[in-house]
Amino acid sequence: MKKLNDIKKMKKYILKYKINEIFTEDMTEYMNLFFFRKNEHICKESVDMRYLFFFVEGKVKVYITLPNGKSLLLCFYENFKVFGDVEMIDLREASSNIQVVEDSYCIGISLKDVKAHLLKDPKFLRFACTSLGEKLGACSKNSSINLLYPLKNRLARYILVTDEEVTNNGERIIKFDGNLTEVSELLGTSYRHLLRTLKDFCDYGAIKKKENYFEVIDEKILKKLALDVYK
Repeated sequence: MKKLNDIKKMKKYILKYKINEIFTEDMTEYMNLFFFRKNEHICKESVDMRYLFFFVEGKVKVYITLPNGKSLLLCFYENFKVFGDVEMIDLREASSNIQVVEDSYCIGISLKDVKAHLLKDPKFLRFACTSLGEKLGACSKNSSINLLYPLKNRLARYILVTDEEVTNNGERIIKFDGNLTEVSELLGTSYRHLLRTLKDFCDYGAIKKKENYFEVIDEKILKKLALDVYK
């Protein structure tokens, strides 16, 4: 995580997402712009949250660690979201892991400033309640997805969201080079089942196996399979 001294860029995000309209008073002086490199965590379970984050650019995945030590994917975010609204009331530890899957930006307000200025702001609290309600609904939906959707639907979405685009001689290439052991764990499946599903994708003509990664050949097939899972 890197704090950026780029007021112009931060104000662009504030205007784009109308962030100050969330508050009764202008909170710009309490805001900071943060940059997260791919694979960095915005927050980790059991680690104290220090900021209320407004996610303004990039992609992240949200997952939890189960009592048996394994991880389970909850959802992906690619649009404006708030992180830390669950933890801001009692300044407690993060309840989930949020990891960026491509370089990302957040605007942060320290939880101390949130406590001092926002926890008595009815306009902000209404926004926070709406945000928490949306997350509760998404969590319920995605829990059902993990139980009921075939792996092919969940894996297609995972590949599309976590892809890496590389330009080779001016050509756009979409690569999937995730750690397959970690991916199988996140998707709640076995390593063997994951390999079989990847082979099926190759047979469909959706992806092609390379030396140490998979290249997406037909993005439309994956989009059709992905439906709206993990959104």
